[in-house]
Amino acid sequence: MISYGNFTFIKTEISGVVIVEPKIYGDSRGYFMESYTKEDFKLGGIDVEFVQDNQSKSKKGVLRGLHFQTQNQQGKLVRVLSGEVYDVAVDIRKGSSTYGKWVGTYLSSENNKQFYMPPGFAHGYLVLSDEAIFGYKCTDYYNAKAEGGIMWNDPDIGIEWPLERISEMILSEKDKNLPYLKDLK
Repeated sequence: MISYGNFTFIKTEISGVVIVEPKIYGDSRGYFMESYTKEDFKLGGIDVEFVQDNQSKSKKGVLRGLHFQTQNQQGKLVRVLSGEVYDVAVDIRKGSSTYGKWVGTYLSSENNKQFYMPPGFAHGYLVLSDEAIFGYKCTDYYNAKAEGGIMWNDPDIGIEWPLERISEMILSEKDKNLPYLKDLK
């Protein structure tokens, strides 16, 4: 764990994946925080250029993922603007000593944590609150022709999703039909 500026950077057991905790300045009126400062992130080990910001809104039980791009691979800095999710990154970098391993963390508008995964990871999240607004910065542009994904419940990966927190799982048709990691070409 290292701190620079208004951020604490917590390395995870997978190289390159970092949990970012911003410093919150609060009083009776509310709070203020910086969500990103290029120089502080560089000092914290996240020296990338973000080129696209995205935002989604989902209801409780929605699981989005596990998604990646085969070209224009994206590093992502993700956070929750409203609500709570369980967020997961799966290492799919060929030759990585942690290939097929995952890291997960709770992100919420209460804890204000952010989660960074470099290019070469599959990403997904499960909405735990009644609804969640999810925002993320990407290091490359979205490429629909390069979409890829892995089944959320792949037994070889073994993600421990907090399913006890939801009553119904909601998946897109696309996400219901994703392959397992072992079946990727």
